[in-house]
Amino acid sequence: MAADAVATAEIRGALAGLRRATGLPVAFGGVVGPGAAQIRISELSGTATGALRSLVVTSGTGLGGRAVALGRACAVPDYVGSRRISHEYDAPVAAEGLRAVCAVPLVVRHRVRGVLYGALRTAQPLGDRALDGAVAAAREVERALAVRDEAQGLLAALRPAVPEPGSGQEQVREAHAALRALAPRITEPELRAELLAACDLLTAPTPQGVPALAPRELDVLTWVATGATNAAVADRLGLRPETVKGYLRAAMRKLGAHTRGEAVTAARRAGVLP
Repeated sequence: MAADAVATAEIRGALAGLRRATGLPVAFGGVVGPGAAQIRISELSGTATGALRSLVVTSGTGLGGRAVALGRACAVPDYVGSRRISHEYDAPVAAEGLRAVCAVPLVVRHRVRGVLYGALRTAQPLGDRALDGAVAAAREVERALAVRDEAQGLLAALRPAVPEPGSGQEQVREAHAALRALAPRITEPELRAELLAACDLLTAPTPQGVPALAPRELDVLTWVATGATNAAVADRLGLRPETVKGYLRAAMRKLGAHTRGEAVTAARRAGVLP
């Protein structure tokens, strides 16, 4: 899926949550084109007309363009009457009946990828709940895009030449660990399946008779194999240290191991770790 299509899908999914979190009845947004020069409004929620759909906003103009240019959230209590913004887009905004509006840029790795808007049909200052909720919704989209970018980067690095399983290269093990850690955070089924398939390419076929490790047991053992402590594994996987210990004990029991090192060696011998 193209990067702009991914950002559009994430924006679409965020609008309902933005309205719930902020109490604002209208939300909309769109992606920023190459060079961050323009925003195309494509996703609408709570609107009464199609006046805003496909509206192209140039960076630096209007409220959304100002937010993109500054790289931070901006708000006005009365859009059409505001002296803080330019007014190239007053007609579609007025056609939709919007007055108080906020705009939050989506910034991933120092690049603006899109903009989320929230709006009221009355002129009034937007309170902390509205502004904080809009920013929180934008941060969620940013995190999702950053995770997907990281996953795509790992896959791109692996595609040119996948090392032979058992090569002993430390970067192979680190890539395997990173891929397995990312997979549960990917909501897109096709990309998640591609990540897990890439993990399989880094390991040898599992011989018959080897006990199957549960996904989380394998996740924990993968990071243990890199030398990470239980605390570091817990932080990387978003688990409690006690939970990590439980998964590690279960994996050791299945592999017939008595120590962490024995478990890693047995897993590599079985082909479930690179």
